[in-house]
Parts: sequence; C-alpha cells; structure tokens
Amino acid sequence: MASFDFDQAEGLRRMLAGPRPRVVSFLSALERDDKGAMLVNLGASLARAGNEVLVLDACERGYGVARRLGLDQERSLLAVARQQCALDQVVRQVPQGFGVASLAPAGAAQRPGADDARRLAKAFDVLARQSGIVLVDGEFGADDRFPLAVMGSAEIVVQVSTGAESITAAYTLVKRLSQQLGRRPFGILVTGASETEAKMVYDNMCSAASRYLAVQLTSMGSVPADEYLHRAARLGRAVVDAFPLAGASVAFRRLAGRLSDGQVALGPR
Repeated sequence: MASFDFDQAEGLRRMLAGPRPRVVSFLSALERDDKGAMLVNLGASLARAGNEVLVLDACERGYGVARRLGLDQERSLLAVARQQCALDQVVRQVPQGFGVASLAPAGAAQRPGADDARRLAKAFDVLARQSGIVLVDGEFGADDRFPLAVMGSAEIVVQVSTGAESITAAYTLVKRLSQQLGRRPFGILVTGASETEAKMVYDNMCSAASRYLAVQLTSMGSVPADEYLHRAARLGRAVVDAFPLAGASVAFRRLAGRLSDGQVALGPR
C-alpha cells in the first residue's frame, strides 16, 4: 500500500501552493443531530453553487456527519498520519454533491500523540487544498482544546436555537472560546427560527458578548423550522435538491452565498 511522505509533499505543496481554501469550523449548542443535518444541507447548497466542498467529521464524542451518513470512518486522516492508508482513500463522495472525510474513527480511545498530531495537521492541510471550502463538523473539548489545531485558527460558527438552554450553552461556548483563542470574531447561526426570532437571539447574545467578554459576534443569518427538511432527510436528499422552493432551501442558499462570496470575516484579527 502506498504511504504518504509528508515532508516531501509539504515542500512540493509550498512550491505549487495556490489560494488557501476557506476553512470554517462549526460548533453547536443543540442536540447532536441538528448540526449534522445543517451541515449536510449547507454542503449541498455550496456544491450546487459550484463550489468544491469537503465536510470533515472531527467529532470525538458526538454524532458527526460521517456517522449520520453511514460512512466508514476507519479510513481516516489519523490512519493516513499513521501510514495505514493513503490520503486518496479518505474522502467519500456523497449523493448530496460533496466529499466527506473523518478525522479519526468514531469513539477513538484517545487523542493522537505529538508526532501523530503533526502528521495529522499536514494531512489535513494537503487535503484541504484540494477543496475550495472546508466545513469542519467539530467539538470544543472539555479540556478547552480542538482535536485539530487548525480549527482554532479557522473561522468559527456557533449554531444555536431559540431555546433558553441552547442560548445559555452557546454563550458559554463563546466565552470558553474567547478565553482560549483571544478576542476575535465568532459567527452565530440561529436554526429552527424565523428571521425575527433569530434577530432577537443574535442581538441579545451580541450585546452580552460585547459587554462582558469584549467579543464581536457576527450574524450568519437563520434557517427556519421547516417540515421539508425532515421530508428531504427521509428521502436521503438535501432540501435544496428535493424541495428547492422550501423556506429552508432559500435560507441555505443565502447562507451558502455568504460563505462562498466571502461576505463575512470570522478569522483571527
């Protein structure tokens, strides 16, 4: 089996490097399945708009995109780092129009050591450069660390709903992120809400974050509660494909447009 020589590849990559891909890490203050459903539909919307999209399942404990879609997670970036498989075996194309890769097998016993972590980061860098937009289905660990260091330097979006528990959890997450990553902007995406409800949630969070954390939040918009989302999921399709005129489809196309056009900046200052 072919192995991946990271040192030679890194030198070649730097010589031939083009524009860096856009990497966006998504965290959630909702039930485990809500983020996966959102990312499947967002990935499909971005792909339909002509973008090369990779969704990376970097969930260590939660129900990530790869598991949601029933994909084998053994051929992961961690397996590449340990030279157990080749990089071109990691990405699986799904019917929704984008590629999916896993950072590590579901339920991995522990985080990789320093050497594996270095190789893991290089493998991700090479893989990401093959895509225009990388959506990371991520978690911020109990130890206030990301499973992949680049997630902390990427753009970060926190998904929240209108529920009081979700809003509290989202604010706590923003606080933890700011304590570890410093004062930098974070995106807020409100799902299962009307535009009016979403604006109220965002305005309240933005005011509290600015006053008590000196942190800037940026609105990524909202996705309404929509039965067509569930209908599309039962069909194994994205809502933008199955029901293009649904309210959720309109919202996902709008969100995809904001991301692909670079209308928002959520990276470190």
